[in-house]
Amino acid sequence: MALLELRDLRVALEDGTEIVKGVSLAVATNEVHAVMGPNGSGKSTLAYAIAGHPGYRVTGGQILLDGEDITEAGADERAQKGLFLAFQYPHAIPGVTVTNFLRTAINAVRKSKAGVDDPIPVKEFRADLFAEMDRLKVSRELASRYLNDGFSGGEKKRVEILQMAMLRPRMAVLDETDSGLDIDALKVVAGGVKELVGPEMGALVITHYQRILDYIEPDYVHVFVDGRIVEEGGPELALELEKTGYAKWDREEGKEAA
Repeated sequence: MALLELRDLRVALEDGTEIVKGVSLAVATNEVHAVMGPNGSGKSTLAYAIAGHPGYRVTGGQILLDGEDITEAGADERAQKGLFLAFQYPHAIPGVTVTNFLRTAINAVRKSKAGVDDPIPVKEFRADLFAEMDRLKVSRELASRYLNDGFSGGEKKRVEILQMAMLRPRMAVLDETDSGLDIDALKVVAGGVKELVGPEMGALVITHYQRILDYIEPDYVHVFVDGRIVEEGGPELALELEKTGYAKWDREEGKEAA
């Protein structure tokens, strides 16, 4: 059974403009799928719709997680069931420290699973947090700072992966996590994702460039143009895109429109 399954998913903006136009794919545990497409193709809309962003409306199809239909579930419920979204542009939350944010998120997931309050012991939480921060090369000083407030681009992305490492979701969706990263930060972020994908987790990596896929080799690549998957293949397809770009599919879309 697929971990994450999209069945003919259609997504529109609040004004009714259709952005995602019938997408079907299935991601299993221990798999990395890459969705690659040009800017403006609807990749981020797809990511937000999977995560349950209220600004995007599912107009058709289904989203299933571990076989359960979550199409109508709220973003918090999806997160509690094990869905994680790493943002392209992580938001700052002044007044909430990284430590408090992570502990609150972990406790919400634990409560959802146990059915009653089951807070993580403080000693265990701190030990896990500092171990993951050291592994991901995140300065321990950031733990006491407000989430993403004044962080550099690289710090924001590393903290996103830190959240994923601490929450250990079933399914991770990464929306252009590689954007704005230098090569050292990219290696750390990619390494963090690669270590977590396994028998208990799968990942959907959404990107414009092949660069991050040098460090997280995908099992499957889906080419995404104008809200649709127009071609699928293995990791070699990402290398082809790096050489040829998306002009081939742009031309085909233009012919269909004509």
